[in-house]
Amino acid sequence: MKKIAYYISDYGYGHATRSTAIIRELLKQNENVKIIICHLFAFGFLQESFRHEHRVTFREVATDVGYVLKENSLEPDAEVLNDKVSSYVSEFSLKLTQETHFMKEKNVSFVISDISPLGIASAAALNIPSLGLSNFTWYTAYEGLIEERLLTFLHAWYKQMTYHFSLACSNEPHWGIEENQRFGFYSRKIDDYEVQRIRKKIDPVGKSHIIYFGLGMKVDIGTLSELPIWQSPNCKFIVSSNVNVNHPNVYHIPTNAAETQYYVAAADLVLTKAGWGTVSEAVCAGVPLLITNRSSMKEDRHTIDYLVRHQLCDLIEWKELESLVVTSSLIETCRRQKINHYKNEAIHIAEEINKKIKSK
Repeated sequence: MKKIAYYISDYGYGHATRSTAIIRELLKQNENVKIIICHLFAFGFLQESFRHEHRVTFREVATDVGYVLKENSLEPDAEVLNDKVSSYVSEFSLKLTQETHFMKEKNVSFVISDISPLGIASAAALNIPSLGLSNFTWYTAYEGLIEERLLTFLHAWYKQMTYHFSLACSNEPHWGIEENQRFGFYSRKIDDYEVQRIRKKIDPVGKSHIIYFGLGMKVDIGTLSELPIWQSPNCKFIVSSNVNVNHPNVYHIPTNAAETQYYVAAADLVLTKAGWGTVSEAVCAGVPLLITNRSSMKEDRHTIDYLVRHQLCDLIEWKELESLVVTSSLIETCRRQKINHYKNEAIHIAEEINKKIKSK
């Protein structure tokens, strides 16, 4: 059995959900691997997702900082972010010692990271092959937000990855000492029976438009409940369990629901920030996208540029969202997107990763 350490970014649930898709495929395709998931923020979600899988174990470890948002906003707080990344960097040497000790103790032979620098740095220190899998790195995501010395630190570790598998919307330097490959979108598999069950539960009569309203589990905007969107005629809304909006036409995803991709697939329209996880689930399910624009987030700009260029979304500014009402004509306009031209690449990506694992 080969031991794989899989490092997952601690920012939000998107990295955890998409990593779940790849881990499931890796295990299905290769009976000779065991995977140790290294993560903190969505630890309970990941445990639930693999509760029946004996070849997956878990290790609670903070992997990275992610973004820090301003209060009641989708925009980053550069000042606080600088402080947090600076602390992360100052503690990195100790973290590196802890990770290399763990890898030696568990006889780890391969590292996958989405997309924490910690796993990549630890693998490099032990001369273990590593593979970065993401649409971005924190190096490029933080450009223009944090000090140059901190960016230089991150760049030094990301360039140590053995392989880099970049995803749709990526606009990265040529990482990967040995190889760089490009892939499209992927997500966890869709169960059509579950999708129809959810639609019937939310809209028993079957005459309403179902809107997935996804601003992310780490976004806390106190004014959301005051938006006129909830009064949209003939519309039902799906929101995360943490969204503090209580209207008769708003359905909260249960806190214990692990297969949240079914709720995205059950919608007629996905209204979301440009988080890659939700975007990819919508694309793979063929659901039209309406994206809120965050110009100050470099990762978002790359994602939005890609989606617009390939006619995969419509855009709305945050100020427009304050007065938005969803209409049948808006949904019909969004349906002209070319989402159905894309397929789920999880199987293909896992095949390529397994080739790298077996070759080492």
